[in-house]
Amino acid sequence: MITIGTPLCSSATRVMLLGSGELGKEIAIECQRLGIETIAVDRYQNAPAMQVAHKQYVINMLNEKELCMLINQEKPNFIVPEIEAISTTTLLKLEKKGYKIVPSAYAIDLTMNREKIRSFVRNQLKIPAAKYYIANNKIKFIEMIKKIGFPCIVKPLMSSSGKGQSVLHNFDKINEVWDKTQKENRAHIASSVIIEEFINFDFEITLLTVSAVDGIHFCSPIGHRQKNGDYRESWQPQEINDAIKKSAYKIAKKIVLSLKGYGIFGVELFIKNNEVIFNEISPRPHDTGLVTLISQDMSQFSLHVRSFLGIPIGSIRNHNFYCASSVILSTINSNNIKFNFLKEVLKKDIEIKLFGKQHGFIGRRLGIVLSKSNISIKHAIKQAKIFAKKIVIT
Repeated sequence: MITIGTPLCSSATRVMLLGSGELGKEIAIECQRLGIETIAVDRYQNAPAMQVAHKQYVINMLNEKELCMLINQEKPNFIVPEIEAISTTTLLKLEKKGYKIVPSAYAIDLTMNREKIRSFVRNQLKIPAAKYYIANNKIKFIEMIKKIGFPCIVKPLMSSSGKGQSVLHNFDKINEVWDKTQKENRAHIASSVIIEEFINFDFEITLLTVSAVDGIHFCSPIGHRQKNGDYRESWQPQEINDAIKKSAYKIAKKIVLSLKGYGIFGVELFIKNNEVIFNEISPRPHDTGLVTLISQDMSQFSLHVRSFLGIPIGSIRNHNFYCASSVILSTINSNNIKFNFLKEVLKKDIEIKLFGKQHGFIGRRLGIVLSKSNISIKHAIKQAKIFAKKIVIT
């Protein structure tokens, strides 16, 4: 039997979000639909999820003392990380004390660190992944680049949303790339970097994989385009042959089962010459999965909440359309953003989601346009991009 209490009462089922961005906002909305008391936490006030939560707190989530004090004060039934900038060692300790970390503290800790997850996937699970080296100083950095060759991918060991990532084609910008990794890593302090071989893939997918009480479930593969490591458009379904799909499902299932816990996992995979190669995994909803807000009967956020509550998933059904998403990026620096668009933008088959971020800076993701089409994926993507550009930010 599943029991859900009443918000703001002693019987309340309480979910604490560690990170309150646009993904956290949708998780909070799904919790609200089920009458769950939501507590939104972030490093700044009035973050998107805070605007739809029962309570909000601003703390440094990398600080063990602050994090433990708040959790012991609120005593949530579920702790749901939404971002990477969290003290994972603290989560491991809290889980041992009986707190429920979603999907598990082990999964969060392992996937936060690019070296740990790659070593685990390549060496323990024997799943194909890019070759890589680690460097903890600039001299070692140059040495490892020479070893792996050009082009190569350089990333901080810990970062999110493509921050600090670069493609190096030669030594011309090596100092600039090194400095970028140090400025844009998770803790904004001196940090090791990972140097990966460049895989010239045919296409890449996100395979949203749900671990639930009634087993492992898959959403239809999502295609996406990235720029500087951050997503710009995504679409569903991505056309993929049965053999590749079967291989992708097998890899994703193997990784997710080994990480333990209930929730949704965003498994990023490269497809090259009909081979499936592991890239990244997020133990939470994925930004490319925002398209599921229009493409599925249960979005990735609904699936995440249902699974960690212990509710069976059953079947995940796609609506009978080609669907796409395109980001709305800030073109100005402002703390008083306005979105200006004509009524035609709100046409049939187009939806706009504005995140409610109070602080805009050039290139910051402030919303998305979702589109659906009866014609083709290309048409859905084109429509989403066209209408995203019609929104003028002032």
